[in-house]
Amino acid sequence: MIAVCRGESSLPKSDFERILLEAVDEGLSSLGESSKVAVYFHLQKNFNVKKEEIPCNVEAFADAMEKIFGKGANFLEILIMKRLHEKVRGASRLKDSEDFTFTEYVASARRNLLQKCDV
Repeated sequence: MIAVCRGESSLPKSDFERILLEAVDEGLSSLGESSKVAVYFHLQKNFNVKKEEIPCNVEAFADAMEKIFGKGANFLEILIMKRLHEKVRGASRLKDSEDFTFTEYVASARRNLLQKCDV
């Protein structure tokens, strides 16, 4: 079951959550299937971040990834952001020149996608 985030608007919450989880899964798949499974296990066991709760705990997920991979987490976050961008069809309006974090990008994509669906 996908965790439901509080405080969002009319798009079924599970839609964005599903899209984000797919993007995370595809980004982590770049490590290989067994490594991806090991990362999810490590996230849950050592950081109490369950896969299905990532959409509601993006900051905790990003912090855990940084602790696991150090500077290498940036590479994975960029892959995840690219996948998310493809899936939401550019709903995030951040400019290439803006300095942003992974959590800010996800929040922007969520907000913009939800606004798009409200129209």
